[in-house]
Amino acid sequence: MNNLKKVGLTALAGALVSVSANAADLSVTGGASLSFAGEEKQTTGNGWSMNNGVTFSASVEQDNGWNITATQVLNDDDVGSNRVFDTRTLKIDMGDSGTLTFAGTGGSTALSAIDDVTPTAGEESWDDVTSASAIPAMGGGNNSFHYTNSSLMDGMTITAAYVPSDGTTEIESSTDYAIKYTGVDGLTIGAGAGEDNGEGSGASVDHTNMYVTYAMDSFTVGYQTTESDSVTTNADKDFTAIGVSYAVSDDMSISLNQSEISYENSTLSDQEATGISVSYTMGSLSIKANHNTVDNIAGTSTDDRSGYALTLGFTF
Repeated sequence: MNNLKKVGLTALAGALVSVSANAADLSVTGGASLSFAGEEKQTTGNGWSMNNGVTFSASVEQDNGWNITATQVLNDDDVGSNRVFDTRTLKIDMGDSGTLTFAGTGGSTALSAIDDVTPTAGEESWDDVTSASAIPAMGGGNNSFHYTNSSLMDGMTITAAYVPSDGTTEIESSTDYAIKYTGVDGLTIGAGAGEDNGEGSGASVDHTNMYVTYAMDSFTVGYQTTESDSVTTNADKDFTAIGVSYAVSDDMSISLNQSEISYENSTLSDQEATGISVSYTMGSLSIKANHNTVDNIAGTSTDDRSGYALTLGFTF
């Protein structure tokens, strides 16, 4: 996105970092999208919707070289009167010591950011179908801490997250971490693990996640697997996903993705999903379309459905 505005704001800098004689940079970026979506066997009503978002960001450099950035997103998702301030973050960039971010709302943990990273031109294979999903991986990114560091070794990035207990849904605090290596041309290898205590009723789930993607010429292929081990009896799940994308040109890509969730509970059937996506970009304009089919949604053998979406997006 292009900055619409960048001006010095000394007063704002003082409010953010409690120092004087520093000037903050203020930037405003935005985006809008128009979508048409539908789903088999579901009453969706009017399939047209839109989404607007404006991101306000203020940053300042301190005397020790650290950079402090406060971000606020004003989002309008056109759902009734749901026009609210969305993501709120405070980021402390400490240079070679890494970056620490506190997310008041709209944050992500190390694992939730990589729930399904198989290459796709649009959406994941299970998306746009109600109740279908990947394995839940460390959700609850509100009022949480996130740390990342890419300076420890060339090509390696580590991340970690901490979600404090809120005494209700997050009975105990949750922690997770992830590592990604991109030191070989075209190859990305990643892994993560964590303990999720946000399932409610005192349930605790251990997640482990591994993935690999490889890009060669116009093709990118990927494979991912996640194991979810719950303290609740007969509640373990395994998730696997594969994907291949092809860059038809610099502006257009297509992809095919598949995923499966297998359940320890023998009364549940494996959820199987297949998705096809296409995307086209021209400057600030993007067009994306996908069609996904999911069998045995959430383990229910009688629930097979497909969904589709076409989205026209703009950035400015």
